[in-house]
Amino acid sequence: MAYTAKPLPFSSELTGISKKTIEIHHDKLYAGYVAKLNEVWEKLGAARDNADVQAAANQTYSELRSLRSAETFAANGVYLHEAYFNVLGGNGAPSGALADAIAAKWGSVEKFIAYFSASGMAMRGWVVLAYNTNSGELNIFGADAHNEGGVWGCIPLIVLDVYEHAYFIDYGSDRKKYIADFWKNLDWAAANAIYEKIIHMTA
Repeated sequence: MAYTAKPLPFSSELTGISKKTIEIHHDKLYAGYVAKLNEVWEKLGAARDNADVQAAANQTYSELRSLRSAETFAANGVYLHEAYFNVLGGNGAPSGALADAIAAKWGSVEKFIAYFSASGMAMRGWVVLAYNTNSGELNIFGADAHNEGGVWGCIPLIVLDVYEHAYFIDYGSDRKKYIADFWKNLDWAAANAIYEKIIHMTA
């Protein structure tokens, strides 16, 4: 069954991040990843029944290897963007169980934001606050590409996109200002909803 692009979960204007940027980011880039993911899955479905493709499988280069690599890139491109959009549209005021857990681990929400933001300046693609089901802890991970830097068993809670397409129209090369505005737009209620669901499921 084909994957369907999700609509934006917010309708309010964002601080600093323009409607034009969000429309391009969601309606073109994200939707493009959804389309490519469906295309890859369709071709992988055909490969399951193609003995020639299976016989030619090779780790240096083969059609099956190319499809497998494209699958993780497209799938993570879809899921990371959905997680990014999911936490936008709020007023940036920290609250709830997630904020409490963050403060307990990093000393304060402010210290966490400073460290997460610095990670955003250091990475080329993504910064992710995730719940690590392996350890039961919160972790910050960085990724230079969709299919690099992810850790098995870790569920994204707060996702920051630091590719240029996320901010260049509005901020030029001033990534630091974009990251500061990201926090002003953060929907802590949305992030809390995911965190509390995970805690309930893993308790």
